[in-house]
Amino acid sequence: MNEAETPTPEVVETAAPTHTPAAEYRELTVEERLRSLHHLQAIMSEVDKLKTLRGELPLEVQDLEDEIAGLETRIKNYQGGIEENKANVLAQKNKISESRELIERYKSQLDNVRNNREFDNLTKEIEFQGLEIEFAEKKIREFNAAVDAKKQKIKQSKEVLEGRKGDLAQKKSELDEITSETRQEEDRLRDKAKALETTIEPRLLAAFKRIRKGARNGLAVVPIERDACGGCFNKIPPQRQMDIKLRKKIIVCEYCGRIMIDPDLAEEGTPNT
Repeated sequence: MNEAETPTPEVVETAAPTHTPAAEYRELTVEERLRSLHHLQAIMSEVDKLKTLRGELPLEVQDLEDEIAGLETRIKNYQGGIEENKANVLAQKNKISESRELIERYKSQLDNVRNNREFDNLTKEIEFQGLEIEFAEKKIREFNAAVDAKKQKIKQSKEVLEGRKGDLAQKKSELDEITSETRQEEDRLRDKAKALETTIEPRLLAAFKRIRKGARNGLAVVPIERDACGGCFNKIPPQRQMDIKLRKKIIVCEYCGRIMIDPDLAEEGTPNT
């Protein structure tokens, strides 16, 4: 299974663009290009090791920050719901007051009815307003119950929120401690990598970064190990191994797409990183 995007040609084209100033890099031999790529890979592998020390902490911190933001939004929504329900309770109480006033008015009119029809109509109005009061009281109980439920949810959410804030503070402290120990070294390595990148022609550098990004272990340049690719461990034919050892062209693995170098070049070591 391919671990990296495999370029269609087996040789990475490295012709320099005509618009690139000559001062940025000089024309390198294929062997020098391979050596530069090998050195760059060694530096970036060291950066990867420093990132590994941080492990999953950055993701854990981000997840906790997202969860805390979600809890705070949820609490805010609950509080908004409480205010809305309180406003609804007030509206229902106003309806009750209006219905009671109407009942008193209708009752006073009962003393002056002129016939049974007027009496029946007033009686029905009084009964209707009584039902309106009962309905409003029911709604008030429901709104109050909703307020109590939201208050309970706010209490629970705040308890969870405090716990998550404590976890976040601890994780941030751990991350800051690790970062402070490795940041200076990582910055130094990145500066060294940037300086080395200026000596590599853009198309070759772009190919290196593309392969490295697609590789699961971040290795874009690998040596031949036991007659196989040091990245995907597929066997390399003897003639291909000979071509790689001659260092006359840049050859990529036909299976995983990584740039391959011979063991002797890999064992030369790299400048102090």
